[in-house]
Amino acid sequence: MTLSVSIVLLLLVIVVVLVRKAGLNLWHALACILLGFYLAGSSVAPAISEVTGNIAATLSGVHP
Repeated sequence: MTLSVSIVLLLLVIVVVLVRKAGLNLWHALACILLGFYLAGSSVAPAISEVTGNIAATLSGVHP
């Protein structure tokens, strides 16, 4: 759970920086957020979670 919260915070910071500095339109950011909500409820959500967990484990050097 800690990993999920830190990823969400990291992505939030990235989106805020892109909206303010890189010219990302607010509507585009909202579309990305909605896509994330719909993906979380889809059948691909477990696969996405597994892949991001494996990447995080590889980067941190901790293997499950």
